Amino acid sequence: MYLVTASEIQKMDKLTIESFGIPGRILMENAGRGATEIFFEKFGDVTAKRVAVAAGRGNNGGDGFVIARYLAWKQVKVTVYLLSKKTVIKGDAAANLKLLDSLNIPVIEIDDKKAFAKHRTSMAHQEIWVDAILGTGLRSQVKGYFRQIIEFINSLNKPVFAVDIPSGLNADTGQPCGACISAQATATFAFAKTGHILFPGADYTGSLEIVNIGIPHHIAEQVKPVHQLLTRGLVRNYFKPRAPDAHKGSTGHLLLLAGSPGKTGAAAMAAMSAMRAGAGLVTIGLPRGINPVLEVLILEAMTFPLPETNEGMLDEASFDQIIQLLSGKRCFAIGPGIGNALETKRLVRRIIQESTVPLVIDADGINSLEGHTEILHNLKAPVVLTPHPGEMARLVNSTAGDIQKDRTGFARDFAEKFNTHLILKGAKTVIAHPDGSVFINSTGNSGMASGGMGDVLTGIIAGLITQGYSSEAAAHAGVFLHGAAADSLSEKTGPFGFLASDVISAIPGQIRHLANSKLLSQPQMRVSRVV
Repeated sequence: MYLVTASEIQKMDKLTIESFGIPGRILMENAGRGATEIFFEKFGDVTAKRVAVAAGRGNNGGDGFVIARYLAWKQVKVTVYLLSKKTVIKGDAAANLKLLDSLNIPVIEIDDKKAFAKHRTSMAHQEIWVDAILGTGLRSQVKGYFRQIIEFINSLNKPVFAVDIPSGLNADTGQPCGACISAQATATFAFAKTGHILFPGADYTGSLEIVNIGIPHHIAEQVKPVHQLLTRGLVRNYFKPRAPDAHKGSTGHLLLLAGSPGKTGAAAMAAMSAMRAGAGLVTIGLPRGINPVLEVLILEAMTFPLPETNEGMLDEASFDQIIQLLSGKRCFAIGPGIGNALETKRLVRRIIQESTVPLVIDADGINSLEGHTEILHNLKAPVVLTPHPGEMARLVNSTAGDIQKDRTGFARDFAEKFNTHLILKGAKTVIAHPDGSVFINSTGNSGMASGGMGDVLTGIIAGLITQGYSSEAAAHAGVFLHGAAADSLSEKTGPFGFLASDVISAIPGQIRHLANSKLLSQPQMRVSRVV
């Protein structure tokens, strides 16, 4: 399912009007009519309530004028608060504004702070608000009386229905531009925008519905949006029936480099996750001193004790043995719990450059690349990196706060620059690929804010690659499966309190659901019929 940026939807609108021949006014009519249908579905019979439309001077305001007209035809008491002079409105929006006069719909001009102060009391008595102030093209900070009005509407604690996107929300990043409408529901047009899905945009958006306004499929394909929502309908296609004569040799052998004193659990969870995801064999390369602990923690995986430093960390002297261990392996996962000793970091960097086996790099494996990302330009095998925002910040010499403000941008830029598959973990995990495509995950919940979850994800992805999945497919399926397993636990046991080890146990059941699923899933969204 495509997710579009502001520039992409603008291109689609332009192509639909100019090359396909659907007038812009028809698109606006379809948008307003479809949004009104969603409005009534959300709020029911509102004929006894006072409904206000806050409209800007652009096409978003034009959509609001169409909605006001349809509300009036349904005998709803509607008032339009126009944040401009009527004479400023142009084009299709102006044509729809003119139609309101013949229906005697009040249009009150709020073109400055003085006008806002004059009408503030009447605005406060409105019971439901339709937000048609600012559209998807917003890039600058919301200032002046626009900001005052947005903050005022939010302060009323009345239901708000956003048209296309909550005013003040960046359509690409999901970040508020100084001030942003907090909507109970949003009707967006043609496609969901990335800012609707990413946090905190998802919170401002509320319940999201998509209205089909008539943009042809071939126009969307021509623009080819770079973002997609990772849904069950997409991921289920990766899972194929296993051959009835499959054996542990045919389902692959994973080498996992993991563990250090105090972090043996990370190695155990990554190994168990890989086997729960279907890997036939797992060998854990680990510091010699913790081998007895791992052999008690995990029964099904094999261990291979390696030379260690005086502090019990993996030593660079183990390089030759690790390279030998890679013989016959289909995947090599590095990082869970290995620590940040200098010798270990040097070892990891050497291995990354020499491995001819597909790599999954997580945690301290990623931290080993800080200041040394140039080695990724000379890889001999595909690499999947799985940083959280803090680790990502260290990779690109930024801050976690900056990463969170543009998750898709940072992930895409890194994946393209270093020819890697990058999974930026967090709420709405982002998966970026070397070709510039980006996928945003639709599964997972806040109960996953618990230790060990990243180790589980590493194991799942590595386990899938071990079975023959491409790195791209394993990244998609692994991230979705990880979140789906946690979602099943949230439903059964509660919104939090489940553990990473509980997620491991839930993996096989979620694989069964994915493999057997016949229905496509688009959580909290649907395409509304345009009549």
